[in-house]
Amino acid sequence: MDARAADAPAACLSCELVAGRRSSPGGVIVEDDYFHVHQDVGVALPGFVIVASRRHYRGWDAMSAQEAASFAVLVPQVRRAQREALGVVEAYYFLQEDTRHHFHLWMLPRLPWMDAFGPAPASLPQVLRHAHERMNTPDHWHAAADAAQRLRLALQAHATNPGALPA
Repeated sequence: MDARAADAPAACLSCELVAGRRSSPGGVIVEDDYFHVHQDVGVALPGFVIVASRRHYRGWDAMSAQEAASFAVLVPQVRRAQREALGVVEAYYFLQEDTRHHFHLWMLPRLPWMDAFGPAPASLPQVLRHAHERMNTPDHWHAAADAAQRLRLALQAHATNPGALPA
């Protein structure tokens, strides 16, 4: 159990995930001393990952220099893994500062079926509503968990063989 999250209130989802008291589909994708990366737990879109800070802060400007350096390395690695392991051609990034405790970066893949909802990012509320209403099935959650596992394996391969993902 992570000591930084051990004393956090039970209502803090990120602390629950970091401490291992709650799991995300497919498990932890990658983590370091500052961030925890996991499949979104509310939307069953394969490759929709959250990069969450381990400690409580909400704004990008509250990052330490070490956190900022880690973030600058980690996010491109995850994005390359999305592209290589899942075939994600385009993605959207949302920095969420209005959370209760943790800074979040949402990395939402633009998938071909989303084109039916119109040009993005204007279509994203409809896309997310569709995913909540129609994709909350065991098959979709299995696909999301499988994508998380594939991302984890791609990142592990890159860690042991830096040539495994393009720099």
